[in-house]
Amino acid sequence: MTSNDLLQLAIYLVVLLLLVKPVGAYMALVFAEQANGVTRKGAPIEKALYRLSGVDAGEQMGWRRYAFAMLLFNMAGLLVVYALQRVQQWLPLNPQHFGAVTPDSAMNTAISFVANTNWQGYGGESTMSYLTQMLGLAVQNFLSAATGIAVLVAVVRGFARRSADSVGNFWVDMTRSTVYILLPFSFILALLLASQGVVQNLRDYVDVPTVQATTMTETVKDANGNVVKDAQGHDVTRTSPVSSQTLPMGPAASQIAIKQLGTNGGGFFNANSAHPYENPTPFSNFLEMLAIFLIPAGLCYTFGSMVGDRRQGWAILATMLLIFIPLTAGVIAAEQAASPAMHGLALDTHASALQSGGNMEGKETRFGIASSGLFTAITTAASCGAVNNMHDSLTPLGGLVPMWLMQLGEVIFGGVGSGLYGMLAFAVVAVFIAGLMVGRTPEYLGKKIEAHEMKMASLAVLVPCALVVVGTAVAVMTPAGVAGVANPGAHGFSEMLYAVTSAANNNGSAFGGLSANTPFWNVLLGICMFLARFLLAIAMLAMAGSLAAKRHVPASAGTLPTHTPLFVVLLACIVIVVGALTFLPALALGPIAEFLMSAH
Repeated sequence: MTSNDLLQLAIYLVVLLLLVKPVGAYMALVFAEQANGVTRKGAPIEKALYRLSGVDAGEQMGWRRYAFAMLLFNMAGLLVVYALQRVQQWLPLNPQHFGAVTPDSAMNTAISFVANTNWQGYGGESTMSYLTQMLGLAVQNFLSAATGIAVLVAVVRGFARRSADSVGNFWVDMTRSTVYILLPFSFILALLLASQGVVQNLRDYVDVPTVQATTMTETVKDANGNVVKDAQGHDVTRTSPVSSQTLPMGPAASQIAIKQLGTNGGGFFNANSAHPYENPTPFSNFLEMLAIFLIPAGLCYTFGSMVGDRRQGWAILATMLLIFIPLTAGVIAAEQAASPAMHGLALDTHASALQSGGNMEGKETRFGIASSGLFTAITTAASCGAVNNMHDSLTPLGGLVPMWLMQLGEVIFGGVGSGLYGMLAFAVVAVFIAGLMVGRTPEYLGKKIEAHEMKMASLAVLVPCALVVVGTAVAVMTPAGVAGVANPGAHGFSEMLYAVTSAANNNGSAFGGLSANTPFWNVLLGICMFLARFLLAIAMLAMAGSLAAKRHVPASAGTLPTHTPLFVVLLACIVIVVGALTFLPALALGPIAEFLMSAH
């Protein structure tokens, strides 16, 4: 790594850590049981929304009712997003006259945005009307993020409450997450992004003459859209002159803001945060990276405040950083060093005052190696899925890092809410293992961890792992799955493994190189996204209901302190060991094998 790489990483971490306490304390006030200065100011809006929707804000829900409300609300959202895509050709705000999205792609996209995954098999600027983007996708960006925060708050109440039969009110938690946190934060970020040049309008696309005339080579397709082959079986191509280009427009800034803050990741344009209209400057790039971690990091402080011991929140945050920093340094160092195969070419891979050096394939020259590597690690650690460079062009070891960050269960910051409740499942497993080692019933935050809690925590930890392993196996054994791979061998296997990993951990980023907008991939990844999101959430709510009903157990000499460096290391080891044991064989067939082949 160069001094520039280290400086950018250090500045990012310092700014993030400075914001953790104020943001976390504010969110703790939002979800406090008693009225305070924050909730009193928003009370008129809350009451109006509850009256309009017929919600009894005073009702306390058991975990089953809370989970049912969560599922019902999200299923309704799924149907609305699906319907919007299927009838967008008849609706207004469609200046490009886009037709209906195909049934399998619409199903995949609807699940994707409801599940906070935002996997995109389509090109935004060539598929979705402005109305579908604003009313379907942007709205779900808010609601899916709010769902994650609501489930986390219910889980935290499970630890905080004593002998209670409820975990809160889903409708109140959803409303407060949206009104007090996501909407104001997104409004501020959208203004900052617009000031940097991110587009925000409803204009038609604009055709402009190019500065310099050029030519374009494209494959020839028949009337049915199939590629025409010559006598030798090669694709037939044709070269055409290009003297103008079409510039896409649209309400992008408002959607990009919640895309980053809600760890959604779905780009307004197909190139996502590599597109100059989504991410025009280094400062906008820094803002977008900061926004991805802002709420997940702040929620650690909120968790500590709500359970009455802020040291617990700092311990969880320290665990996340303990894993995140070395892996981030790893991906930046791998890209800075470039692939062994590149050293044999006539390329200048050394960093200098005029260039980043290293492997610049697939990266924006506006951002260089450091910002691209840092963005890659952040977006895959946080279950965001936004990208500012092509992950398919990363070096083999550079590509291994984001893949493994997702395979750890998206608990290293993770999605808003979902990342922290996933990490709490690992914490329960950690104290259980520690309890076995000393021969006593484990405790966490004053609650005994017994068989039911362990079953639910194990379910939350193992469901994404099982989906990745089984889903990838199905893809590699199915002709329809292999047909979408662009590259043969180890790299092609990485493309499939990355796609299923991204969907089964609700990340949404794409490795690239895989033609995933086919019925097979749309259905397979749709199933993975749906099960990974809602099975895990239901398991955590079930654990919260059980914990809330338990009495508080005073700490004793045999209690394992869960705010100490020892517990931080233990928890980090549990997360890493589960990821290593589960996925090391698959990684050996993909990026590790590719690295070894490129070294010879």
